[in-house]
Amino acid sequence: MVPSLIEVLDSWEEQARERAEELRGCIDALTGELAGVQERLSRLRITRETVDEALASGPAVPAARAVPAGTTVAVAELVGAEAAVPLAELVPVMLAAQEAGDTTVTSEPYRLILVAFAEAAGPLQCRQVCEAVGAGTEASQVETMRSKLKRLVKRGILAEVSPGLFVLASRAGRVAGEAGR
Repeated sequence: MVPSLIEVLDSWEEQARERAEELRGCIDALTGELAGVQERLSRLRITRETVDEALASGPAVPAARAVPAGTTVAVAELVGAEAAVPLAELVPVMLAAQEAGDTTVTSEPYRLILVAFAEAAGPLQCRQVCEAVGAGTEASQVETMRSKLKRLVKRGILAEVSPGLFVLASRAGRVAGEAGR
């Protein structure tokens, strides 16, 4: 039996509908992928601007930071003025965190913590980090800081070179070498 012209047209129409639906699905998937790539590009652009700004501003962040109760504590005062090092050491850490979508590490409180470690000549205790970032030094705040530092240790950003003493992971080998002398 020969199919009628109407049956053939119905078949073609159904095939075209199915193909159109497939293409809509592809368009939706590509639109979602494009949005993700554009978001990543935007984050990388912001990171580049931040890095350029940090590098252009000189080797270190301004030393003084206000802390509660109106006192001022500087990281340089905690570890020695000669301890200030370029913040460029943090660039790979921040780029990797941003690439991984780690909003914890890229948040303002954690950035301040990392700057304190970048400026430090050696390992810091939790209380020193609290003072450097302008947090209080009451027991609860020190324990909260300890929790944040341990979180950074788990991410491989900091190292705990001895109980309660933290350093940037990139410097952990140097600290261990100096301790062995």
